[in-house]
Amino acid sequence: MRKAEECPIDFVITWVDGQDEAWRKQKAGYSHTEEEDDSEERYRDWGLLKYWFRGVEEFTPWVRKIHFVTWGHLPAWLNTEHPKLHVVRHEDYIPKKFLPTFNSNVLEIYLHHIQGLEEQFVYFNDDMFFLRPMKSTDFFINEKPCDMLAFQPVIANPDNPVMSYLYLNNMLVLCKYFNKRENVRRQPWNYFRFGYPPLYFFYNVLELFFPQYTGLYTVHGPSPFCKKTFQEIWEKEGALLEQMSEDRFREKNDVTPYLFREWQKLSGEFCPKNVQKDVSYLEIQDKTERLVQTIEKKRSKIICINDASITRDADSIRAELQGAFESILPYSSSFERKIRRHDNIR
Repeated sequence: MRKAEECPIDFVITWVDGQDEAWRKQKAGYSHTEEEDDSEERYRDWGLLKYWFRGVEEFTPWVRKIHFVTWGHLPAWLNTEHPKLHVVRHEDYIPKKFLPTFNSNVLEIYLHHIQGLEEQFVYFNDDMFFLRPMKSTDFFINEKPCDMLAFQPVIANPDNPVMSYLYLNNMLVLCKYFNKRENVRRQPWNYFRFGYPPLYFFYNVLELFFPQYTGLYTVHGPSPFCKKTFQEIWEKEGALLEQMSEDRFREKNDVTPYLFREWQKLSGEFCPKNVQKDVSYLEIQDKTERLVQTIEKKRSKIICINDASITRDADSIRAELQGAFESILPYSSSFERKIRRHDNIR
């Protein structure tokens, strides 16, 4: 059997310091409507970023470059001279006419414009962390992203209505270019792959009875992308993407980067694999026992810690999460600069 080929891979991570007074003042200068998502959870920082870097160095030393996307603020402890680190400010890759933006979807649809970005890259939100070693072929094989092609209905969620619109908007774009039943006939082996989770194998069978797409499932974890996917969609839907770029905040008319990820899969430009098994998705809640144990016991290769509404004191939750990561990644990485006595590191 031919050995899977490796390729150079970059990481991209977006980060915001929600406590930065200059950033908060700028954001406060722009009004938003009730249909836009400007909840506090969108910008809350749990002080875990250094453990993302420690995890990268410990568990994915093969990464070529890390592109750290920021409004302009930087953690005081970050070693900006690290040879693998590229600090990217919003104005470095997003047209100035759309800045400032506080819309994560806008930050993400322009990623292919980052200077020096490798053709194959993995995109991370700042709530996704490595807990165990991973190989480059967990993300790309023969220059194709590893992913899972599965149906899942778009759900009307009154607790988070904006996201329901966003998923539907993605599907409306995809339906313009991909016929559901033709797509299944063209690549059945990518829909019905041995090793996919049984639930989604069942969903794929059930969905064959519906002629139109009702939705697609995307694993909530790091997203492997090819730059050419972004370029292709921009060529076809540039007007739509430019229009949504005017939204300062996440808005119900937006599309999300899942559009780009699903496009890769419907195009057949991916390597089918059960990537769900590598990721644990948990929300921050008042009770943190399960979340802490998942980290400390390294129950998966990657954990996604989704922010949510809490009633408990955030500082106590922050301390528990930091303690859990400290137990598995106690040593500073080379991405952390040496602390001098007069430095105020947070």
